[in-house]
Amino acid sequence: MNALRLASCALLSAVCIGMSLATPPPLPHSTRAGGAIVFNRDIRPILSDNCFACHGPDKNKRQANLRLDGPNRAVVPGDILASALVQEVRSGAMPPADYHKKLTAAQKQLLMRWIGEGAKYQKHWAYEMPVKPAIPAGKNAIDFLVQKRLAERGLKPSPTADRRTLIRRLSFDLLGLPPSPQEVAAFVSDKAPDAYAKLVERLLASPHYGERMAQSWLDVTRFADTIGYHSDTPRNIWPYRDYVISAFNTNKRFDRFTREQLAGDLLPDANQETRVGSAFNRLLLTTEEGGAQAKDYEARYLTDRVRAVGTVWLGQTTGCANCHDHKFDPITQKDFFRLGAYFADIEEGIIAAREPGMLVPTPEQARELASREARVTELQRRYEAIWRPLKPVKSVALGGTVLTVQPDNAVLASGPNPDKNTYTLELAASGTLTGVRLEVLPDPSLPARGPGRAGNGNFVLSELVAERLKPGAEPQKLTFSKAQASIEQASFAEAHPDKRWSAASALTPDSFGWAILPDAGKPHELVATLAEPLTLTDGETLRITLVQNHGTNHNLGKFRLTALTGTEVPETLKKDLADARKAKSDYEAGIGRCLVTVQNTKPRTVRILPRGDFLNETGEVVTAAIPAFLTSPPQPSSPGRSSLTGKGGGPRLDSPFPSDEGAPGRGVGERLSLGQSRLELANWLVSRENPLTARTVVNRFWKQFFGNGISKVLEDLGAQGEPPTNPALLDWLACEFVDSGWDVKHLVRLMVNSNTYKQTSTASKALLAADPYNREYARQSRFRLEAEEVRDNALAISGLLSLKLGGPSVKPYQPERYWENLNFPVRDWTADKGESQYRRGLYTWWQRSFLHPSLLAFDAPSREECTAERNRSNIPQQALVLLNDPTYVEAARAFGVGILTQASGTPEQKLTWAFQQALQRNPTASEQKTLLAVYSQQLAGYKADQAASDALLKTGYAPLPTNLDKPELAAWTHVARVLLNLHETITRP
Repeated sequence: MNALRLASCALLSAVCIGMSLATPPPLPHSTRAGGAIVFNRDIRPILSDNCFACHGPDKNKRQANLRLDGPNRAVVPGDILASALVQEVRSGAMPPADYHKKLTAAQKQLLMRWIGEGAKYQKHWAYEMPVKPAIPAGKNAIDFLVQKRLAERGLKPSPTADRRTLIRRLSFDLLGLPPSPQEVAAFVSDKAPDAYAKLVERLLASPHYGERMAQSWLDVTRFADTIGYHSDTPRNIWPYRDYVISAFNTNKRFDRFTREQLAGDLLPDANQETRVGSAFNRLLLTTEEGGAQAKDYEARYLTDRVRAVGTVWLGQTTGCANCHDHKFDPITQKDFFRLGAYFADIEEGIIAAREPGMLVPTPEQARELASREARVTELQRRYEAIWRPLKPVKSVALGGTVLTVQPDNAVLASGPNPDKNTYTLELAASGTLTGVRLEVLPDPSLPARGPGRAGNGNFVLSELVAERLKPGAEPQKLTFSKAQASIEQASFAEAHPDKRWSAASALTPDSFGWAILPDAGKPHELVATLAEPLTLTDGETLRITLVQNHGTNHNLGKFRLTALTGTEVPETLKKDLADARKAKSDYEAGIGRCLVTVQNTKPRTVRILPRGDFLNETGEVVTAAIPAFLTSPPQPSSPGRSSLTGKGGGPRLDSPFPSDEGAPGRGVGERLSLGQSRLELANWLVSRENPLTARTVVNRFWKQFFGNGISKVLEDLGAQGEPPTNPALLDWLACEFVDSGWDVKHLVRLMVNSNTYKQTSTASKALLAADPYNREYARQSRFRLEAEEVRDNALAISGLLSLKLGGPSVKPYQPERYWENLNFPVRDWTADKGESQYRRGLYTWWQRSFLHPSLLAFDAPSREECTAERNRSNIPQQALVLLNDPTYVEAARAFGVGILTQASGTPEQKLTWAFQQALQRNPTASEQKTLLAVYSQQLAGYKADQAASDALLKTGYAPLPTNLDKPELAAWTHVARVLLNLHETITRP
């Protein structure tokens, strides 16, 4: 098969050639024409990169008590010679040699010009309130502001792209899917003046719009199916992905979207949907490692959440203030921990298995579940009537453990949790008793919700002892004849094949006993029957001792004791109740679950950790508050321009937002009142007094549709990021977003309807020389599809793609033994069959520590951190994935079947049909000649080696038609592989 190998090598080269390279930052051109120096644009980047580490916001690392991000003694406005900054820089003394940085001659000249012009400082651009520029009547704001900037640079916009390019671009940008040949033909032939606008509206109304938009949001919020740390075990979180998809499809206003994610459990109108939204707070990395230190991970969780808020909403590297004040931005360590304190009320086990999560039924499932629940409730009522309450009058535990009796006679253990423990309870009782029931109950305060206090929610009841207490007499030990339990943990090792964790073992004094794994987090019961009925007279009480000798903190967390009177529980009632519970449980197993936010009424104490050291408890205890530098009153804007706060001569914008659900209305000049709940944090994030959120969000959207952010570093609008190339454009978009009521589809519609968006992505030599990285948007950007879309595109072209919306994560083909080192426990990847194998890449199982290799090759993030922007690499492994991954081989085979069964005529006609399916165009004469030669070559090779065609065609689960000539199908499959691997096929134009 030399021909096949040669073709594969040619294919590998074709894939690599032309793929876009990562772009370095643009060259500075702010003062090339000799215009006035602007501090934020021209001076701050120099000082931030070279000086702020020692002379910036971090007071603990500041040298010579000199701070250069504001007026200081080293800079004398208007007097270059008297300014120590100039002297130090010109002499080469600063930056010091061990800093390994030097200022260029041009940078030194800029500093001197700035001082000579009066050394005017500015507040960092991102912390100023956005101001909405005035736009001439009848002008498109985006085009006007972009073209104004181009004119200042001496550049002109590029021509509009052809219609085929426009519909392919829009389809990939808004749906993440290619258009069909029929859709392209219809759009190209539609001469109506509103044809493009109608296309935009059709795509915005597609359910697949939400899938494409959700993909970027899931990156920045670090959505994944696994916990991340240590064993990286699964967790139930997929309904959050469906929530995000639905939010974009229904155009949920972004301010409401924000509130639901940070505080969906606290909203006045909280419901199942908002609580699923609150799963955002549970997306962080967690651990179940038994040897981990709780204080360490409590600090890590706080850090993770503060970093997330910084990246998702503020565009700030807040994590840099975890151990000390931020070296470049005015975020103090106290600010950092005060932000973290907003999340101190989240109920969660620090070192524990994640709980199963809240049931998320569909309306139909909810109705059926309610019916089954009603059946259980009625039978439970009849069952409970047989039992007599036992009220604890005394309760004692060892090791400092506190036993608190609750109003329903349940007992909750808190405080120290020693290795072993014994609980002794004296219970008021009377009449005749024939048995004792121990109910073990879940509780939010317990690890994994209990009912035990071990990290996994388990316990081991080594022995249950009952005694009759009579005044003036020795305690009389009672004998139990048998014990039964609603669940019994199976043996943990082959050495103990019998159920050593059974109810019966709780009647003997050893280290074994009754345990309930894997059903932690649920109520269970043990019923011990007395050998002889016990009749208690006045003054007599019952003493129950619960011995827990297993060790490793496997003690009871919450429990309740009741007594059986008279005869035993009727077997029919027990059976009916057990059957009803099982029917309900079985039905629940088919319903999705999601980790959500549950508020703990006793928030954790948050203190500043000096140097980030979780063992150092000398730091100040803090309460929740927003960063101090963002609380100053807004500054007035220029006359004729409007800002987020509505100051100045423009329209007033400080009335309540059109979609300000759940937020207090505010009048002109009234300050936002902030409290210490997550809801109040969310309200501030989307308030008009916050200059960052709107800029951060629109900058990310702009990057999605234009290739680069207006401010290039999406997650850092601070001093170490890059100033926006078009500040007026960024501010206009931010203000317009808020003015629209945080309407995402409105913002997207504005962007994709602009002439700036419609430009060709082909650049002239002159334009490439003037703006090589397209920071001024004189053309569109061409870039490779994201990892999920590369796969979706191949499956769509082949006809295999399932367009089913939502549901649990799926497992496509993955190399054998890839999970070999994923242990504790050992796991195996079994590829899904049927429709699940061909779902969109968005739904692929996201294993943080072992991300699917196909996704990894195309730069999908592990989502261990918030990712505002993916890398875009060009590496040989990508070509190898496209050549060898069973997904792509199978897609090529299915495409080949389509070529043979849906296209008729000559090989030339079949090739034309194939090009239309893949690229929605006809092949050029050169392409046709080359691929027909490949087809002929492969056909001859496969006819000579039919075993090779059999080996190729057996790849994948999709059924193979039996009426096709296998060598011919194999040859067309190879042509399909070439088409699916073309740079043009996997590129957004």
